[in-house]
Amino acid sequence: MTGSVVIAGLGPGSETLVTPEVSAALAKATDVVGYIPYVARVAERPGLTLHPSDNRVEIDRSRHALEMASEGRNVVVVSSGDPGVFAMASAVFEAVEAGPEEWRNLDIQVLPGITAMLAAAARAGAPLGHDFCAINLSDNLKPWALIEKRLRLAAEADFAMAFYNPRSKSRPEGFEKTLRILQDACGDARPVIFARAVSTPDEQLSVVPLTECTPEMADMRTMVLVGSSTTRIIERDGAPIVYTPRSVKA
Repeated sequence: MTGSVVIAGLGPGSETLVTPEVSAALAKATDVVGYIPYVARVAERPGLTLHPSDNRVEIDRSRHALEMASEGRNVVVVSSGDPGVFAMASAVFEAVEAGPEEWRNLDIQVLPGITAMLAAAARAGAPLGHDFCAINLSDNLKPWALIEKRLRLAAEADFAMAFYNPRSKSRPEGFEKTLRILQDACGDARPVIFARAVSTPDEQLSVVPLTECTPEMADMRTMVLVGSSTTRIIERDGAPIVYTPRSVKA
C-alpha cells in the first residue's frame, strides 16, 4: 500500500481563509506533521495523529512525513500561509531529492494557501499592484551579506517589497539594518505597512513613512510591506488606502 504526502497552506490565521481543498485533505489525513503552532490549528479527531515539532527541524520533519507515507499513511504537512513561500514545500522536496529512490514515486501534492503577504496587502488596499519582490529577512539559512545585496538591488529596481520574518528576539539588529539600508537607498518617505497578526483577533495595521520607521514597529508576527516610489495613499475617514498603480510612466 502506498500512502501520500500533501503539503498544505493553512493561510495567515483565520479559519475562513483556509481553502476548501486544504480542508478536504485534512479530513482524509491519517497524520498531520508541522511546526507546533501550526499543528495546533488542526482539530483533533479519531483516526488522526498529530506530530508537532519545534522550529528549525524542517528536513527531519519532512523525512518523518515521507517515511510514514512510505508505510501507507496519508500525511499532511502543514505550513502557515502558502507552503511554497518560505515554508515546507521546499523542505519536503529537498528531503525527497536526498532520500531513498522510492520516495520520488510517492503521491506528493502541494496545496496553495493565502500568504501573509497577500492577506496584509489586501487589508491595506493594493500596495503590491505593480512589480514587487518578497524577501525573508532571517539570516538563519542565508548570510546577511546576501540579504543586504538583495535589499539594495530591490530598492534600485524600485520594487515594492514584502518582508517575512523581520525581527526576532534572537536577531533584533537585522531589521534595524534593513531600515537603514532602505532609508539610504530609497531616499524618500514612501509608505511602509506594518501588518501584525492579520486575520486574527490580534490584528494591527499601521502605515508609516519610511523616514519615520523604527525597528520596534515589527516582530515575528508582523508582515512588512514597503511601497515603491509610485505607491500612493488615499486619505479617508479611518485607515487610509495604500495602492501602487498598475502603470508606470516612462
